[in-house]
Amino acid sequence: MRIERLVVMVSGGGTNFQAILDACEDGRIGACVAGVIASKPGVYALERAEKAGLPSIVISPKEFDNQQTHDEAVIRAIEGFGGQAVVLAGYMSILGPALVSRFPIVNIHPALIPSFCGKGYYGKRVHAAVLEYGAKISGATVHFVDEGTDTGPIIMQKCVDVLDDDTPETLAARILKVEHEILVKSVSLLCEGRLELCGRRVRINPKV
Repeated sequence: MRIERLVVMVSGGGTNFQAILDACEDGRIGACVAGVIASKPGVYALERAEKAGLPSIVISPKEFDNQQTHDEAVIRAIEGFGGQAVVLAGYMSILGPALVSRFPIVNIHPALIPSFCGKGYYGKRVHAAVLEYGAKISGATVHFVDEGTDTGPIIMQKCVDVLDDDTPETLAARILKVEHEILVKSVSLLCEGRLELCGRRVRINPKV
């Protein structure tokens, strides 16, 4: 199924969101961003949405009594935007089963899953853990979202060397460039209907 309208969910500065937006505008992704959902107010990603003339909404998990009512609000927002698929671009909140079973959802993680992922591994914590462990490579992973945390089928990965003098900040900066690259490629393939799920494996089908 081809996808023409994306909803992007954000929690911070939104550089991955900007990468998606730029790729939609220049034709690398054959779809448009229909709307933006933020998990908290005041994040810079909302300014990016405003500058692009995109509708946005803040849906804070803290405002809901449970996961189900939060997810119902998110589903209503996605449907209100006319969204057909969802991209988590630095989105830091958990999504429940009702939501992840409703739409195709992809996420970007700043490490090579299944290493340095799961509960508590987000932002600079990931890169600090990589350095503390002494890993020689890290990278980024794009995966489908399921009911677990960073446990969904992997769409694309790319490695980045860990340098002897790296800090969490320098490693994060190099990985961020890779995040932008593989997230755009993965979303483009999703929108073209070229991703086929075979058990836990994601097959990339040829372009028709």
